[in-house]
Amino acid sequence: MAPTTYFLLVSFLALVTSQAIASDPSPLQDFCVADIHSPVKVNGFVCKDPMAVNVDDFFKAANLDKPRDTMKSKVGSNVTLINVMQLPGLNTLGISLARIDYAPLGQNPPHTHPRATEILTVLEGTLYVGFVTSNTDNGNKLFTKVLNKGDVFVFPQGLIHFQFNPVHDKPAVAIAALSSQNPGAITIANAVFGSKPPISDDVLAKAFQVQKGTIDWLQAQFWENNHN
Repeated sequence: MAPTTYFLLVSFLALVTSQAIASDPSPLQDFCVADIHSPVKVNGFVCKDPMAVNVDDFFKAANLDKPRDTMKSKVGSNVTLINVMQLPGLNTLGISLARIDYAPLGQNPPHTHPRATEILTVLEGTLYVGFVTSNTDNGNKLFTKVLNKGDVFVFPQGLIHFQFNPVHDKPAVAIAALSSQNPGAITIANAVFGSKPPISDDVLAKAFQVQKGTIDWLQAQFWENNHN
């Protein structure tokens, strides 16, 4: 095989393989209801015996039409996620959703979903939203938009993004669909300053170009999770 042909073949196989493993496993049957309690560990969940599957494996009385409490949240938001852990029928289907409630001036702080793209629809109120690109020679570009009721915005997979309710006297509500049965969430401030054990303050002081005392103060704060 000529070197050029070999190189092209290897490149093609690498591209195909990267696409094949870049998202949730595809279903090879009508459904694969998650057996949450199985001791077998796989990428995702083992299929429940099809003969034991019933309609409630595809249903959840989630009450997503009901407002959530945002007053107890330090960031003024409440994320109600419906993923494979709450709805086993989602296993291998590559989709989940969330309701996000925002208090006046509340936010869903900067975070990423390592395994999913997110498309967000505003149901009530106004949101200022945005995402930041990955590192480039020209830095990290910020894309922002003010959304009103009925507007839709997409956050590409893995990129840092946020939503903020800029209105001081009215709450906001949104529904988000995510392209994974288990999208994951990494809240940036929580991960950097609230990890257990903590990241060395020497490392963070150098990274943020501040005094170690500032880092120590940030690490001493209570970093809450607004996801339920």
